[in-house]
Amino acid sequence: MSAQQIRDAATLILIDREGGAFRVLMGRRHAGHKFMPGKFVFPGGAVDPQDERMAISGPLGSQVAEKLLIHTRRKSQDYARALALAAIRETFEETGLALGVTDLGPPPEPPEGVWARFAATGVFPTLEGLDLLARAITPPGRSRRFDARFFVAEASWIAFRAPDVIHPEAELTELVWVPIDEALALEIPNITRAVLGDLAALGPGPWDRARPRPFYRMVRGKPVREEI
Repeated sequence: MSAQQIRDAATLILIDREGGAFRVLMGRRHAGHKFMPGKFVFPGGAVDPQDERMAISGPLGSQVAEKLLIHTRRKSQDYARALALAAIRETFEETGLALGVTDLGPPPEPPEGVWARFAATGVFPTLEGLDLLARAITPPGRSRRFDARFFVAEASWIAFRAPDVIHPEAELTELVWVPIDEALALEIPNITRAVLGDLAALGPGPWDRARPRPFYRMVRGKPVREEI
């Protein structure tokens, strides 16, 4: 039997500090999904080859890119950039929220599909507001396995909100902004609980982008939390 494929993936944790609160955006997955049905999660998904072809208006921070390339087969800046763009694309696809800037007009010649729809909003994606919070590899035996990078960004980077994306038949059927303590009380996967704990431990910031990041994975059959 061949080894189960582990797909590169990216997730985006949006945080809102308005009014002094510290809230995170979470969505409930459709109950019919094979992977984490009915759970509250952060928007995200697998990296797509077209993510490397999308133009950006602001680069990913060098220290963030450096962390993304630790323990990876591909060491190029294009790879780090694609991971970050995947988080933005998946967030737009699942929530209708487009992160970026609007004063430059839409990006030129976007790839077909989701990126073309993103460009049609008039938003130019930027990576400068993204930080890396954590990384996790899905344990063996699950229906799907991902090597997921958990990015975090301020809600102030949301430049467009598409209507009617969240509904009973969508991938995410509910979208909520909740404080971390309330998020921990929701029906969430174990890794989401761990990452929320990491976020809470960081405090309100500002955060040192050269800091170690937690990396969750299985080593010789045991779960470990390393720092990279």
